Amino acid sequence: MGDVVIRLLAAVAATCCLATAPAQAAAGGDDERARKLFTFQDPRITESSGLAVSPTHEGVYYTHNDSSAAPTFYAVDGDGRTRATYQVRGAQARDWEAMAATKDPRTGRGVLWFADIGDNLDGAWPDVSVYKVMEPRTIGDATLPAVRYRFRYADGARNAEGIMVDPRTGRLYVVSKEFAGGVYAAPRKLRADRTNVLRKVGSAAAPVMATDAAYAPDGSSYVIRTYFSATLYKPSGEQLARVTMPELRQAESIAYTADGKALLTGSEGPKSPVYRVPLPARATAAATAGSATPTPSPTRAEPRAASETTDSGLSWKDVLVWLAAALTAIGVITFIARRTA
Repeated sequence: MGDVVIRLLAAVAATCCLATAPAQAAAGGDDERARKLFTFQDPRITESSGLAVSPTHEGVYYTHNDSSAAPTFYAVDGDGRTRATYQVRGAQARDWEAMAATKDPRTGRGVLWFADIGDNLDGAWPDVSVYKVMEPRTIGDATLPAVRYRFRYADGARNAEGIMVDPRTGRLYVVSKEFAGGVYAAPRKLRADRTNVLRKVGSAAAPVMATDAAYAPDGSSYVIRTYFSATLYKPSGEQLARVTMPELRQAESIAYTADGKALLTGSEGPKSPVYRVPLPARATAAATAGSATPTPSPTRAEPRAASETTDSGLSWKDVLVWLAAALTAIGVITFIARRTA
């Protein structure tokens, strides 16, 4: 019964994605300029859930699989071919959902962050973990040591699929995956010897069902991905623009390109594609203008008119489609429960 329910809910999410994608494309602006960058060629990459651009190796991209996998990640080239496979020593892969890549300003070394933060039961785990791995100096198969940081939420356990790291401050943020999600800030200084507390940043609200997040390489903006689209924000939390994404089977990952001029987005599934989506010129200009006076953490985005969208960046039509699909799923689950009682 439990497996049936989970599959039904997954189908609902997929149905919502397909149902809302045409409306977003029609209202979009940049979807027609999105192009496929590459397709993962490695048959072992079946559930690409995290995506990052190498901060030190040109033309190298990193990814990892979703839950029920080993603590493994892959380095691929611009053609989607695997150049190296890495095992992470001292790590578990309970439900890896996201990754981020930064550069240590003191040493110039790349730093990779792997987020074991999935919790589909919203409280099944007493804590979640993020692993810090120094990026290898050369690209080749290896086993790399990790530092494990444990976290718990100040306001109770929840499911999450997005992490991002501010390159200017090194501070880590987790974005929860909920109908009314939130952006959670980690302590400025992480401790490996005790559990760190994630605190909701003010009343900052993430878009509906956020599946990933990322900071721009220069820290001038950040992006939050959902099944439906992506929304850009200034570091202050002010909304910059909503970017229409290409239609994907199950949108799971997002990252900025190395030059910060475009977004990369991927999907789960064997031989899944990665698309490059240019950022709107007005958004990059506004982000650059606003980066002169950086703020330490995101705050609430400016609200939009109720007649246009909700605070999540979805139109009211999108929300109604979601609710209709959810009610349908509830009806089907109730029917199955009665038949199997």
